[in-house]
Amino acid sequence: MKNIYFTVGPSQLYPTTTKHFLKAVTTEVGSMNHRGPLFAQLFKDLETNLKKLLAVPADYKIFFLGSGTEGMERIIENTVEKTSFHFVNGAFSKKFYTIAQELKKQPLKHEVPMGEGFDITKVDIPETAEVICFTQSETSIGTLVPEEDIETIKKVHPDKLIAVDTVSSMPYVNFNYSLVDMVFFSVQKGFGLPPGLGVIIVSPKALEKAAMLQEKGLNIGTYHNFPSLLKWAEKGQTPTTPPVMEIYVLNEVIKDMLKKNIVNIRKETKIKAKLLYDFFDNHKHWKPFVKNPKFRSQTVAVIQMGKDTKPVDEYLRKHNIIVGRGYGDLKEEQFRIANFPALTITQTKRLITLLKRYK
Repeated sequence: MKNIYFTVGPSQLYPTTTKHFLKAVTTEVGSMNHRGPLFAQLFKDLETNLKKLLAVPADYKIFFLGSGTEGMERIIENTVEKTSFHFVNGAFSKKFYTIAQELKKQPLKHEVPMGEGFDITKVDIPETAEVICFTQSETSIGTLVPEEDIETIKKVHPDKLIAVDTVSSMPYVNFNYSLVDMVFFSVQKGFGLPPGLGVIIVSPKALEKAAMLQEKGLNIGTYHNFPSLLKWAEKGQTPTTPPVMEIYVLNEVIKDMLKKNIVNIRKETKIKAKLLYDFFDNHKHWKPFVKNPKFRSQTVAVIQMGKDTKPVDEYLRKHNIIVGRGYGDLKEEQFRIANFPALTITQTKRLITLLKRYK
């Protein structure tokens, strides 16, 4: 029996991913000239299909990066002259803040303890902040910033750019993109591909800011700065040699998701999340780490397992179920259970059934 991967990244491959890679190999997609017309068409097709899947406005641009983490660096370099503002409640939101520090900016943050959400009505964002940075689903700890909270911040601060890490919540997350400016993700989680490709969606306003900083003589990066990415994207190309096969397979998986319909994908995600949280909310010992349901990620459920973490992990592995362990210092205390589109309701029920049978 094949393993089922409830790991949070790399995670379970989307059901059609292997088929598309095999086709890419047999049709020599990997040898495609990334400066030629076939790749240019692939680039445009993926841009069109991703915008359709996520309801992204036509004038937003889509660029390819090496990873989700690179998305953090590109945002800070290209749109922050001095000050960014960060909502921090876990390891990856803190990384976003730390990257701003390492790039010699003057970042500010509003930080709450791990496992807690943000009361946006009590957050004071100073006028000096140029970009407001969110980690929508905190992969390390399973917290959520609801879409409506992010959009509310934009309405209160319309002059500021909004940047969102959706590495663990894409494609489930459902934004009004007119209220967010930069959204980035990588493909090894919600899209069910192997790692190696990052994607960033960028608004015209963010592109204008990058061009303005460049004109002022500030360092906004080199070959992967927004003006460079834009110049090449307009030709259906990338500044450097891209992972062509990964881009091809991502486009094919997105087409499969379009056939399934994003409404159905989101509906199934909610059903699976409810199954998981209902089970753990009612378990005698194992409990969701995030107490307030409003702030629980729908795509990464973090469960406090205590001393049972290792033996339950080993028990599940014997039944071909692989779950994610806690992040960093919490590795021996928690499970991080993925709820991505590649995982079915039936597989989620099997996980829960096995947990019910433990001891």
